[in-house]
Amino acid sequence: MLRRLRRALARVYWRLSRWTLRSRPAPTETGILIGAPHTSNWDFVLMLGIAWRLGLDIRWLGKHTLFTGWRGPLMRALGGIPVDRRDPSSVVEDVLARMQRGEVFHLVVTPEGTRSGDGWKSGFYRIARAADLPVTLGYVDRTTMTTGLGLTLRLTGDVRTDMDAVRAFYADKAGFHPDKRTEPRLRGEDAPDGEAPADS
Repeated sequence: MLRRLRRALARVYWRLSRWTLRSRPAPTETGILIGAPHTSNWDFVLMLGIAWRLGLDIRWLGKHTLFTGWRGPLMRALGGIPVDRRDPSSVVEDVLARMQRGEVFHLVVTPEGTRSGDGWKSGFYRIARAADLPVTLGYVDRTTMTTGLGLTLRLTGDVRTDMDAVRAFYADKAGFHPDKRTEPRLRGEDAPDGEAPADS
């Protein structure tokens, strides 16, 4: 019932929106869903529209303080998972526990944040490798006013090669605010050991 309602709301949203949903078929197995370029909080609305229209059950990570008081039930209903940034290592264990319970979901990760910087955070890479999850590249492109899901990749552990594929996909994607776009490059991805580094 809830899924049908969400799909109905999403159909109305895309009919009225200035944005066009242009997407590959939704993946059917649990995985990571990248949201990029992430240059505005409006990206969250677009992602909900994509997920609800395609019937995806999404989860996303948020600061535990967002889940206090009356906001908690709402955030969880929208797929939120509270994260205590004092102990970020618990995220992988939480994702694995959900998989072991038989949940099929897509963990939405925005590795560049909402401000331009010196690269992407490597958390999505480490989670995908640790849990052996595919990574689907979701996008927002202001130049064409399109959004949706693109490639689904299996990360190999060769960070530079994997990220070259990610960079190629996002090369022509501008984001909601093109001037805030960050190049898809993991911080320290050229490290000699070839492994994605922990975020500082």
